[in-house]
Amino acid sequence: MPYRWPTDTDFAPWELDVLDRNCSSCGRRMYICDHRYRHFHTLEGPVELLCKLNHCPDPRCPGHTRTKSPEIEASIAPPHWAIGWDVFCWIGHRRCSRHWAIPQIRAELLDSYRIALSDDAIGQYIHRYQVMLAARQQDPAALLRQYHAVDELILSIDGLQPEKGHETLYVVRELAQKRAWFAEALISATADEVRRLIAQAKGWAEALGKPVGLWLSDRQDAFVTGIAAEFPGVPHRYCQNHFLRDVAKPVSEIDSHAKVRMRKKVRGLRKIEQAVLKRQGVAAPGDAAGTDTEATSRVTVERADPAASQADAAGAVVLDYCAAVRGILNDDQGGPLHPPGLRMEKKGGSRRSNSAAWPAASTGASTKSGPNKRRSASTSRTSRKSRRPSIQEEGVAPSVGVGSRG
Repeated sequence: MPYRWPTDTDFAPWELDVLDRNCSSCGRRMYICDHRYRHFHTLEGPVELLCKLNHCPDPRCPGHTRTKSPEIEASIAPPHWAIGWDVFCWIGHRRCSRHWAIPQIRAELLDSYRIALSDDAIGQYIHRYQVMLAARQQDPAALLRQYHAVDELILSIDGLQPEKGHETLYVVRELAQKRAWFAEALISATADEVRRLIAQAKGWAEALGKPVGLWLSDRQDAFVTGIAAEFPGVPHRYCQNHFLRDVAKPVSEIDSHAKVRMRKKVRGLRKIEQAVLKRQGVAAPGDAAGTDTEATSRVTVERADPAASQADAAGAVVLDYCAAVRGILNDDQGGPLHPPGLRMEKKGGSRRSNSAAWPAASTGASTKSGPNKRRSASTSRTSRKSRRPSIQEEGVAPSVGVGSRG
């Protein structure tokens, strides 16, 4: 569909004329016979381009019936496009190099350059950019220049399938220059189809005049037979990424079972948190709203009691500890070399060194009252003794609690 320009658009006027005005048929000097106007976006703003069309003045010359456009027009904007080459390259760079999404490109064009394009239009321009980029990737002259100083080639092939039942995209890459040679989507990954791609890679290598020193893949049967047939004697190695991923399968299963055992042992965290939050909520002034005078005065007296402040501090420690245990149980980072489930079961320190950090967290709030200091400290130690073993017996390493991370 044609681009609809707002009526108040302020266009910058540009004029172009034919540079070579000699008729290609008879050599006469051509004259202006018509004008063509077109509008398009540039990064500098909207442009109204006036192209002066020329033709031969001799009616008997074949050039009289043909008009010639300015030569530089194609270098400013492609025909029938609403954007110039600068905007086109800007869109392609953000998409292919920075991996921007189409809504992000659209928003940035509108905010920074006042260029209003629809998502469909941006998608079409990105598709055209990818086609041009693919054509550039297969330019024989460009390949020869890039691989001039390369002694041997290292090739890899891999298949990417978005979902089951969809076409698989097979990509052949050259790893010495980190360049994707070509890609093709195959519905059926038979041995003959895969061998055809490998034979195409062989043709590229022969055109470059470079030997292939190594092949890398996930060693599927079709890859193994195809590479052995087309590249006899060339080493075929297992890709490190695929190797680690395959090795990680049994490790991941063991890790998953370990996390299940840990979750079975550690139960009731939510109930503990609810009890602490409920106790803190009774002492909070916000819960006293809407109650009578007696209840309000009772809450005020409770907050003035140093024991209530000590209970709040101990409750905060319990909430932090529960949050740390839940974070450990939900940790999914680490990969096959550092599985999180096995890391949870590993003891990271002694109980004595870990428990040394607890008195500082509990007695800091009890120094406000002098006579009650000894009773508060002993009470906090008693509560720690009754509370800490229950969590340790449930299978959580004390070294990964609040005392070691805080």
